[in-house]
Amino acid sequence: MTRFVLRRYQALAALAIVVMGLTGITHAAEADFANTRARLEMAMEGPTRTPAEIARDFTERKPVETLEFFRFRHDMRVLELIPGAGWYTKLLAPTLRGSGKLYVAINTDTVEQQVLNQPGFDEVSVLRLPDGMTLRNLSPFQFDVSDLDMVLTFRNLHNMSPESRAVLNKAVFDSLKPGGLYGIKDHTRRHMEPETRENGRRLDPVLVIKELLDAGFEFVDFSTLHASPVDGLTLEVGDEAVTGQTDRFTLLFRKP
Repeated sequence: MTRFVLRRYQALAALAIVVMGLTGITHAAEADFANTRARLEMAMEGPTRTPAEIARDFTERKPVETLEFFRFRHDMRVLELIPGAGWYTKLLAPTLRGSGKLYVAINTDTVEQQVLNQPGFDEVSVLRLPDGMTLRNLSPFQFDVSDLDMVLTFRNLHNMSPESRAVLNKAVFDSLKPGGLYGIKDHTRRHMEPETRENGRRLDPVLVIKELLDAGFEFVDFSTLHASPVDGLTLEVGDEAVTGQTDRFTLLFRKP
């Protein structure tokens, strides 16, 4: 992440904490995460994971560290949004199995066909959008679940218009219990940079913070786990010079 962009959302993060009277919550103690870590590490060795998926564990995606930052625990009720081919689903479902609960929602066809029909994924529930609604064209709706502990989404919000993100943020807010957490990771765009062909699959982290504050969330924390010094934020995320090495912001919010 460039120093300019990092300073920008560090400053807004600090401002949000001051304005909202937060005191800077520290990460949960390592001992509290130990059981969850053990379950995650077992899931990382799961038979449904491909060599290509495993290869991204430590060099790029850092799932244990990322989920620890998000304060994920194995006994939570968790919703994963837009799971794609199930990279994170293959870790979340085994970790939550028997003690928590995993839901998936929005664009779930691939994960249903390739992952949820495999042994050990029978406890995962799919939440459907209303008929005719798509990710890019959302109108007000509610997920058929409430009192969730956590909602997660990884590199997806950039695919949505601001209007659809606002609808989604409202639905997420309503699905969480008070104190519930919303973890977001996505490709970084420079602050206030107009959309171009090159940055269309990137998102301004300062804008994301503003949108979530507008939706009623409290800003909790940010992480530089997925900051990338090799990404100048000028190339399309699929460009071979940065693919797999893009700068990604990692933000955590909470429902009051």
